[in-house]
Amino acid sequence: MRQSTISRSTAETEITVEINLDGTGAYDNHTGVGFFDHMLDQLARHSLIDMKISAKGDLHIDDHHTVEDVGITLGQALAKALGDKRGIRRYGACLLPMDDALVRTALDLSARPFLIWNVDLPTAKIGAFDTELVREFFQALSTHGGITLHVDLLHGLNSHHIAEAAFKSVARALREAVEVDPRKSGDIPSTKGAL
Repeated sequence: MRQSTISRSTAETEITVEINLDGTGAYDNHTGVGFFDHMLDQLARHSLIDMKISAKGDLHIDDHHTVEDVGITLGQALAKALGDKRGIRRYGACLLPMDDALVRTALDLSARPFLIWNVDLPTAKIGAFDTELVREFFQALSTHGGITLHVDLLHGLNSHHIAEAAFKSVARALREAVEVDPRKSGDIPSTKGAL
């Protein structure tokens, strides 16, 4: 029941995202951007959200449109799969170490998107990938998923480690937030009665 498929077609990209919130972390992600695929695989694996993403974008220009539009489409897929959010834990947090990097994430599936991004990547590139696109992805995910998302780098020297720790930390926090709370499985987690 907590599954969705969203397609997005623009002059710049063609994207389809399929997710299952009650999965095992299975993934099949193909965007044409190698490092980004690796990060999406981490997002699926550590959130336990099954994820299949196919994207064809204007990579002859750069990776920006593809990365941002995948964030938009994935955010929309998450929002659709969550429905009215009845029974979910809603909040999630993770403090994740990866070698020299330590990233803290806290999020709220509030339908009130807001991104706080205190992550400085020390290099402009990871291989051929522009490191500024990590923030662009999470901005799009937050906005279109209705997620209040705080990501803070506490320590870190290596850009690859920092970016990967960020994706894994968000994934673990997301896993916690989308899980059904067995003590409140029929209720919407808000005193307002709606999210």
